Amino acid sequence: MRAIVVDTAELAERERADVWVETMAMAQVTQRVRFLDRATVQGRIEVLPLGAGQISVLSHAAVEAQRTPRLVRQSDPEMYHAALVTSGEVGIEQFRQSTLLRQGDVGFFDSSHSFDTFTGEIPTRTLILQFPKRLLWGGEKTFKGLCGRSLPATEGIGRIFATFMDEVADQYGTLTPQDATVLQDTALDLLTGLLRHHLGRDSAASHGSGTEAMYLRITAYIGEHLHEPGLAPEEIARAHSISVRYLHRIFQQNGTTPRAFVRRQRLDHCRRDLADPALRAVPIRTIAARWGYPQADAFSRAFRSHTGMSPREYRAGRSVSESGRGKTPSEHRERD
Repeated sequence: MRAIVVDTAELAERERADVWVETMAMAQVTQRVRFLDRATVQGRIEVLPLGAGQISVLSHAAVEAQRTPRLVRQSDPEMYHAALVTSGEVGIEQFRQSTLLRQGDVGFFDSSHSFDTFTGEIPTRTLILQFPKRLLWGGEKTFKGLCGRSLPATEGIGRIFATFMDEVADQYGTLTPQDATVLQDTALDLLTGLLRHHLGRDSAASHGSGTEAMYLRITAYIGEHLHEPGLAPEEIARAHSISVRYLHRIFQQNGTTPRAFVRRQRLDHCRRDLADPALRAVPIRTIAARWGYPQADAFSRAFRSHTGMSPREYRAGRSVSESGRGKTPSEHRERD
């Protein structure tokens, strides 16, 4: 795999600011950038495509960036971002929540809403995992509560996530496209584990057996039983000793319903497997059955409603998009 690399040290001084802004838009989303010292713009950006998302490695200092409501309206890729700081400090503000990320912290922001980030004069290195919202466990309400906050990644599953991110960046040149798809899923699984660990603990501490803690337990249960065709609200409620009415209330507070959540999780797993080059030889019906769709016709209808195309068309389209990936502006350099 090839990483897209921009190092301002390799550019003429008059080009550095403009190229940095352009590359920042590709590495994250379009932002309004202000350099604290425009005459000495210095930094390095690596963009590492990873399945449907990417990891971006930013090394820089003395930069303020703002994602304004106008920029959101102009273009929104509907991405979530998890930023791991490995050196220096990075400030993030979104949804009237702000935090200063230090080494070993993970912060979060959402491309669909305005946010601010800044770095001071201390050189900073940040690994940013960027991925489509549909791929992450949990509802929008859950992730929105994290934006502008930080979680530690210095021990337990947080440290595993941080080590994994660093290793992917370090070994990226040795990867194949198939590896990249697998590693995207691993990154999201580890991030999901990190969020469940901290949110579950926080919910238990502040709400006892409240709805947020229950939501975490229920969504984890659903993830473990997606392959069962009979997974329905009645079964889910019975497994957690609650009424179906209360189950619906829990999911309503997270912007969805039990059936819609199960359906989306199943179809997203099917979509992910259909896009995986390593599973190209696996029949579509086998993938559907693996995620709780034993009837091919029912799966095809649900998948078309979810994605706008048939499973066969989606798989073929992903093959074409993978073969055409990698075109970059002339200023960008590539390395193995």
